[in-house]
Amino acid sequence: MDLNYSATELAFQSEVRSFLADNLPNHIASAVRNGDGLTKAMMDEWHRVLNKKGWLATTWPKEFGGPGWTPVQKHIFEEENCRAYAPRVVPFGVNMLGPVLHKFGTKEQQDTILPRILSGEDWWCQGYSEPGAGSDLASLKTQAERVGDHYVINGQKTWTTLGQHANKIFCLVRTSTEGKPQQGISFVLVDLDTPGIEIRPIRLIEGGHEVNEVFFTDVQVPVANLVGEENKGWTIAKYLLSHERTGIAGVGFSMQTLEEVKTIATKIKRGTKRLIDDPLFAARLAEVEIDLEAMKITNLRMLFRAQERGAPGPETSILKIKGTVINQELRDLARRALGPLAAPFPGHLGEGNILFGPPDTAFNAARYFNNRKTSIFGGSNEIQRNILTKTILEL
Repeated sequence: MDLNYSATELAFQSEVRSFLADNLPNHIASAVRNGDGLTKAMMDEWHRVLNKKGWLATTWPKEFGGPGWTPVQKHIFEEENCRAYAPRVVPFGVNMLGPVLHKFGTKEQQDTILPRILSGEDWWCQGYSEPGAGSDLASLKTQAERVGDHYVINGQKTWTTLGQHANKIFCLVRTSTEGKPQQGISFVLVDLDTPGIEIRPIRLIEGGHEVNEVFFTDVQVPVANLVGEENKGWTIAKYLLSHERTGIAGVGFSMQTLEEVKTIATKIKRGTKRLIDDPLFAARLAEVEIDLEAMKITNLRMLFRAQERGAPGPETSILKIKGTVINQELRDLARRALGPLAAPFPGHLGEGNILFGPPDTAFNAARYFNNRKTSIFGGSNEIQRNILTKTILEL
């Protein structure tokens, strides 16, 4: 695999940069750069901009409305979006449910649901984790009992990201208790306006509200909303998670954070010396930058393999592990570089959100605390290591 961009790829990179310069709204880029939170209106606005260009569903084949890009083009697009401080596309409909419906959905589901994902008419969230079933997802207990042409769902989902904005949720539910736990799980689509559903916010350690818990009480869902075969949802669940973990590495975002850390380290002084010139700090920064470069190469290799096989393999767990470890390390370096200036952040300072440090340091503490979750969501890193030992090392 040639790691140098070809003339065609460099031309594409230039096209992406021009598009972002002309179409990325300043107020959205500023919100991403400053870390002060994207509103639903901002996310919807950027969704519409990308969809109008035909660049929203970058992983979709052309027949379903995607651009039909190569793995390198996808990588370039993500890299340039991060460099320009464009927001990440909300992944649940576009990057998770979309590929599932391409492979497992009926023609009617594809024709009905996929266009509404692209248009933004439907905002999807993910109903996988439960209070007793996170990394051990096969232990889920949310029941779906078939009654005539409906399923009646009872149970609870948790850590539902951006569920407060969603009108739809795709869920793993238990439709059978016979056999192994994985054998009795089904994948269903649920309208969140259905009677019997309650969404409650969960406040995170940095004070933000991006996750929720969702309760189902005698919720009736048409059997037509089943994706794939009944009791075969575990296969779909693994397929979806492989797509999630390919993007979860966040190479572009880590590159963006690396540049932020370097900028901070050139401004902060320890005595008369810039922190960037401190041998110990510079060595630690160099180590994580080397790891990031290695992960960029690994990410490209896996994208090529995914293109050949039609879906990422279990090795995506490597990306999940390394991506989150690198991102957490970079945020920790930023925190250490700022020292006392990293302590305060808006939302915990009372009226007026008074800041004690430079404006570009204001949200580093919030980002540091928020990123503690990344080694847990999408399957904890401990579980990903177990997956690798079983499926690749065959131990």
